[in-house]
Amino acid sequence: MVAEAPWDVIVIGSGIGGLVTASQLASKGARTLVLERYLIPGGSGGSFKRAGYTFDVGASMIFGFGESGHTNLLTRALADVGEHCETVPDPAQLEYHLPGGLTVAVDRNYDSFVARLTALFPHEAKGIRAFYDTCWQVFRCLDAMPLLSLEDPAYLAKVFFRAPLACLGLARWLPVNVGDVARAHIRDEQLLRFIDMECFCWSVMPADLTPMINAGMVFSDRHAGGINYPKGGVGVIAEKLVAGLERHGGAIRYKARVTKVLLEGEGGAARAVGVELANGEQLRARRVVSNATRWDTFGGLVDTAHTPQAETTWRRRYKPSPSFLSLHLGIDAAVVPDGFHCHHLILEDWQQMEAEQGVIFVSMPTLLDPSLAPAGHHILHTFAPSAIEHWQHLSPAEYKAKKQADADRLIARLEAILPGLAGAIRHREVGTPRSHRRFLGRMGGSYGPIPALRLPGLLPMPFNRTGLKDLYCVGDSCFPGQGLNAVAFSGFACAHRIGADLGINPWALPA
Repeated sequence: MVAEAPWDVIVIGSGIGGLVTASQLASKGARTLVLERYLIPGGSGGSFKRAGYTFDVGASMIFGFGESGHTNLLTRALADVGEHCETVPDPAQLEYHLPGGLTVAVDRNYDSFVARLTALFPHEAKGIRAFYDTCWQVFRCLDAMPLLSLEDPAYLAKVFFRAPLACLGLARWLPVNVGDVARAHIRDEQLLRFIDMECFCWSVMPADLTPMINAGMVFSDRHAGGINYPKGGVGVIAEKLVAGLERHGGAIRYKARVTKVLLEGEGGAARAVGVELANGEQLRARRVVSNATRWDTFGGLVDTAHTPQAETTWRRRYKPSPSFLSLHLGIDAAVVPDGFHCHHLILEDWQQMEAEQGVIFVSMPTLLDPSLAPAGHHILHTFAPSAIEHWQHLSPAEYKAKKQADADRLIARLEAILPGLAGAIRHREVGTPRSHRRFLGRMGGSYGPIPALRLPGLLPMPFNRTGLKDLYCVGDSCFPGQGLNAVAFSGFACAHRIGADLGINPWALPA
């Protein structure tokens, strides 16, 4: 027999999905502990300070800070624990710089964006409107209902009673991918490639592999709730979730690396009862949540002998996305032209979209919050997909030389939109897939799972419960996938499912 656990729930990892799970559970009265291997919370949604600059670890294009509806999950997660982030609205999602001189800025205003794209492809005016209007149909289904656990029959019954048409509409789009919808309305090959890039900029997948549910959220919420940057940096979100967690009786421990999920029982009767840390300390809980990737959870925290068969099936369907070569630069403000957008994406050759370091992502959050850099300077965070295979088996000298050469090459390509950049750099840090693996504890530094083959939308994506009793997963390895707002959804869903299992959920749905 196991002695009564001192914690109701232990959450492994303080990424946004893990923190939303933990703070939601704490707000319901569960005794909740978060264990974080690093020194700060947030994972790839964290921030760090260097030489007067506050750098975001990952992307700074943030969804989920709207003020109405149900898809503003970051706003709602913070409010539920008595917190609020002051944000700065971004007038554009990003500006694309694509082959053949195709340059498109995605306005915050939907009609302006459609008009801008239609001016470039006037022969596809009807198809452009039809495609993006279809995305709005998906978004309205999502926005009409509280986004909680799809594993809870009681929740599903209540939400169907409240919004039956939205539920039916959502079910219709679950097995559909973006490419099928785009080709139903659009014929122009260059425009279809643009929609591939619209998907790739946040899913690192072309349209044929990107679920329509995700696209409906992103392509519409950028106009509905808009892109809003948290003042003080993206890491403020995690810091405020931690504050809310602690206010409601929860706790977080840093430099607490979990090496094992403790199990009791054999075979199908095995269940999670706690965790073991790198120092040998064991902590018990009624429920355990892994915010690590599924690759790091099963075969890592859980040994192969106890890994459920469903995880083997999942690994045949999904593979790790690449990591990133990431540059955090402090630059002279004088090199930045007036009217420069905060976010940019660069691709010189369509054939290189999925290639090693093919696409360049750029963010300059100091255009929205100047306090993140010393006066007269800007932050420039730029990153390109890069697989860890290109960085392994290098000697220290070879690794250093490759970092230098690849960073220089990336900066040279950025001169296309920021002439004179190389001479304006005053601070420079280079991160590689090895850096991401080390600091974020993710296999290969991966951004998250992507389909290994063409799949029916989001239907194969697992929810939060696993094949091991009392062990749950949360984050980008779970429905609905990557992105801060998506992992916040996963956190809400995981907390709701555990709340149902512990009998602590309120009866009524959120307003």
